[in-house]
Amino acid sequence: MPREHLLKIGVSGIRGVVGEFLTPHLTCGFAQAFGTYVGAGRVVVGRDTRPSGQMLQHAVACGLLATGCEVVYVGILPTPTIQVYVGATRARGGIAITASHNPPEYNALKLFNGRGLFFNHYERSELLDLYHQSDFRQAANEEIRGIVFDLETAPGLHFERILKHVDAERIRQRRFRVGLDAVNGAGSLMSCQFLEQVLGCRLHAISVDPGRPFPRVAEPRPDTLGDLSELVRRENCEIGFAQDPDGDRLGVADETGRVLDNDDVLALVVDAALERLPGPVVVNLSTSAAIEEVAAAHGCRVYRTPVGEANVVEMMEAVNAVIGGEGANGGIIFPPVQLCRDSYTGMAFLLDRMARTGLSISELAARLPRYWRRQGQFRYEHGRLGPLMQALEDEFAGAVLDRTEGLKVLLKDGWIHVRASNTEPVVRVAVEARSEAGVAEWYGRVARLVA
Repeated sequence: MPREHLLKIGVSGIRGVVGEFLTPHLTCGFAQAFGTYVGAGRVVVGRDTRPSGQMLQHAVACGLLATGCEVVYVGILPTPTIQVYVGATRARGGIAITASHNPPEYNALKLFNGRGLFFNHYERSELLDLYHQSDFRQAANEEIRGIVFDLETAPGLHFERILKHVDAERIRQRRFRVGLDAVNGAGSLMSCQFLEQVLGCRLHAISVDPGRPFPRVAEPRPDTLGDLSELVRRENCEIGFAQDPDGDRLGVADETGRVLDNDDVLALVVDAALERLPGPVVVNLSTSAAIEEVAAAHGCRVYRTPVGEANVVEMMEAVNAVIGGEGANGGIIFPPVQLCRDSYTGMAFLLDRMARTGLSISELAARLPRYWRRQGQFRYEHGRLGPLMQALEDEFAGAVLDRTEGLKVLLKDGWIHVRASNTEPVVRVAVEARSEAGVAEWYGRVARLVA
């Protein structure tokens, strides 16, 4: 059996299993390449709550200091909050030490430019060239700077931007009963502050201790949020929110405890945003076709990109999009707050819409176009991806094919998207259809080919 290589360098940065693959030595080298690329100046560093985070934080600091950068450590914070802080303070760039939705044995470096955005394709290429050539700037003794700490400023900057786009007083007056599952991640403390103190909710929270391990699968999906469902029912909450360990993804449960499909969460927020300001919408190839129907109701166009936040953000800038995101992972991107996935903007928008309309979250969700969806992933050996894609083309001969990323098969009443993951050595499969039977049939056919 070939050895599985659990290190990925891609659209989101560098990511892998800590120890055998993602090491302090490699991390320091990437930080040196980053510091060389962005230039001497302030670089913001924050992290999530993974046990390996503190170790890698030291390695990152060493690499940055060696190139003449000043390290601004902002502590344990959600990734979108770090991105807001980077852009607001005009730093040279930023690094978030987090593997986001991946299991706890993983960690990663998410790399941001001076605007707090993921590096685009050209920036990534130049940075990787620097890394592979080991052509790092070596600061002279008198140029070496230090580490400063700012553990207070970032959350307020983030909250301030969000509050400009919702009626916070109307939300506070409703005193919503809200459930929260923060998976003991980077948002544990900040999310409680946001919902309870800033938005005036009556909060019932679980898994909000950043010193404890993740109590569930890190990714907030309907099949991983049983504890949130139980909490919502037990405490008679009007809505429940769930985050991943770095707080960029959002899961939502309605007042009955039913966890909404992540694509429906994005569709609800897109609908709310377009009611205020119609304009272009950008989503990835694996996001539900419901987005097209929601956008069409407002007379707006939808653009699609390969999967990956950086890809969506690049297109959003190109078309001056009003809103965007990645439905399958609960990622909501609202440019006036920050061009990044942001669970806090999503929470505020949904509470604002409930307060404004007087409708429950289940009533709002019931208005969305109805689709059935299924997602899965399969391990695969290197060298099998090409033959697999050809087999899929043969299996669905006559269908319209989109080869923008992997293979998307466009069928009469739905679609199938098969692609290699950006973050793990797996093939991801997403299927959507107008009927449950259609999803079951198409997913079964693909699974037999992949497995």
